[in-house]
Amino acid sequence: MTVPADHTESVAEALDHMHPELAVVRNLGGDPVYLVGGAVRDLLLGRGRADIDLVVEGDAAVLASELEADVISHERFGTAKVRLDGHDVDIATARSEAYPHPGALPVVEPATLAEDLRRRDFTINAMAIPLRGEPRLIDPHGGQADLAAKLLRVLHPRSFEDDPTRAIRAARYAARFGFELEPETAELLRRADIGAVSADRRDAELLRLAAERRAVRAFELLDEWGIVGLADGGIELAARVDELLEHEPWRDISRDRALFAAALDSLSDEKALAGRRPERPSEAVALATGRVPLELLLARALGGEWLDEYMGKWRGIELEIDGEDLIAAGIPQGPALGRGLKEALRRKLDGELDGGREEELAVALKVARSDDEMA
Repeated sequence: MTVPADHTESVAEALDHMHPELAVVRNLGGDPVYLVGGAVRDLLLGRGRADIDLVVEGDAAVLASELEADVISHERFGTAKVRLDGHDVDIATARSEAYPHPGALPVVEPATLAEDLRRRDFTINAMAIPLRGEPRLIDPHGGQADLAAKLLRVLHPRSFEDDPTRAIRAARYAARFGFELEPETAELLRRADIGAVSADRRDAELLRLAAERRAVRAFELLDEWGIVGLADGGIELAARVDELLEHEPWRDISRDRALFAAALDSLSDEKALAGRRPERPSEAVALATGRVPLELLLARALGGEWLDEYMGKWRGIELEIDGEDLIAAGIPQGPALGRGLKEALRRKLDGELDGGREEELAVALKVARSDDEMA
């Protein structure tokens, strides 16, 4: 195996360096076990850690139990998940897949490693390294050559027909790695029918794509390829959302949900909010209160610049008093109490109060007593 140019370690050394938690698997006896998929791909690319997927030519649940770790088994697909040294490890029985009809969930059967690799999406994800015996690259479909050529290539002509969500994955990998589609793969992909799969499966793949650092480019590819219909102006909006997510006060909002919505949703409510022009902080707070942060982010990306100050400043302004203070001063429970607090907060937001707790209480009591008298 050729290790990436910026690595001088052997395969075994690279494996031990990148995934030391797998030493316990290598030291166990029993059925052949292999590191497969993205972890092998990223090891060759020198990109750092990827999700750990193991394939065993035997029973995945047995291997998981031998590791003496917490196990969650999914018997239908012959898989198990364990946690080793703080890392999640997915273990699967080597399997073949048959698709009853295009877009259906596969029917799986135990199989050899060769059959397991043959069922995968792209050649760059169809490589393995054995964890028992001398580590070496197993690459029956030319994945390493495609990595070097920066190409995405499917393993067989029915790949996108069997599972159209692979077209979304193609955009995800092409954007992440800067790869191109191999010409025959490009032709096959343009015939993919994403409508053959359920909306839940499609959206799950799109959310994974939206979590990527280069998600906007991935959405552009889906649009160019005619795979997923994006909202009018969705690419441009997603780019603005992507930029906002890099800065306060928007940094903590879920990236995948934000970019998914920006690219795919019509966002009529958010557009209406973005079009408002509050003249005072209290008006802004009234407009924004009760809306989830994602909705506010999208409205900000659509032009509601006042939302920066709402998120960064105004939403955190609170009174130093509460209802108990008004009750202690003789205001009974009821609407007047709430109106007094609301007016005090309005004046504080708009900079009309600067005397602290005592001034807040005086304003709230005046409004509450006035309401009582009118009642």
